[in-house]
Amino acid sequence: MHHHHGHSHHHHHHDHNHSHHHDHGSREGNKKGLTIALLITAGIMLLEFVGGLLTNSLALLSDSGHMLSDTSSLALSLVAIWFAARPPSPRKTYGFYRFEILAALFNGVTLFLIAGFIVWEAYERFLEPPEVAGGTMMLIASVGLIANLISAFALMKKGDVKHNVNLRSAYLHVIGDALGSVGALLAGLLMYLFAWYWADPLISVLVALLILKGAWGVIKHTVHILMEGTPITVDQDEVKATLEAIDGVVNVHDLHIWTITSGLDSLSCHLLIEDKADSQEILQQAIDRIKQRFQIEHTTIQVEKSQLQHAETRV
Repeated sequence: MHHHHGHSHHHHHHDHNHSHHHDHGSREGNKKGLTIALLITAGIMLLEFVGGLLTNSLALLSDSGHMLSDTSSLALSLVAIWFAARPPSPRKTYGFYRFEILAALFNGVTLFLIAGFIVWEAYERFLEPPEVAGGTMMLIASVGLIANLISAFALMKKGDVKHNVNLRSAYLHVIGDALGSVGALLAGLLMYLFAWYWADPLISVLVALLILKGAWGVIKHTVHILMEGTPITVDQDEVKATLEAIDGVVNVHDLHIWTITSGLDSLSCHLLIEDKADSQEILQQAIDRIKQRFQIEHTTIQVEKSQLQHAETRV
């Protein structure tokens, strides 16, 4: 009886912990950081777009195009956080956590498209560089740069840029923007001083390549999660070894570890144990070890003895 009590207590504790870990600190901060960044970015986007048309600068226009993708991606990331906070329903038992991953994937893809568009537009401009008003352009770009840095700072300060892939995808958009503004400044300077009008498309291309690099990382990571890949922080063989080290465990099979959303991992497996072993005792140890070593709290473990028959699994 004692064991049983311990087990149910563990579960109660675990639920409390889990909701606490996910909803308060980081989520509120992520929301705040994104909101600040979104408002600033939307403002600058309009400024750069009008400025790009007035000064005839591709670097500014490409930067404002990038800002447009940013504005929408920041908005999407915000919507995702709002969605993820909704409670699970009978139809969606994991709730809407995954929406954050889809938002990040969409962000990565839009970054790709924007970079492609910039490269194509720059190619046309290399063939016949138009005249650009360098001075005005530098002024607008520097306002853009300051705003981007404030946004990036807001995300860094308030949000969890390291561990949350949704936030990281938004942050990359903002950093890509800051680079775009630096590029536009540099191009403006070269055109203002030496009338080197090819500097405009050249710098646009360099910014586009930087955007691509970040986008590729986000796409790779989100696709891995959507394919139910093992979390990057966890080594499956190590998990197997940890479980097989428990006294009375004969083997571990049908082991699966996957990510529901950034920072929330899940594990399921079957443990074949010696017939005379105490299954609740072993289960308790398995739960504790997985939590301590791998920080996975969401575990489903099926304990079996030798006479149990089940079909060979396909995966």
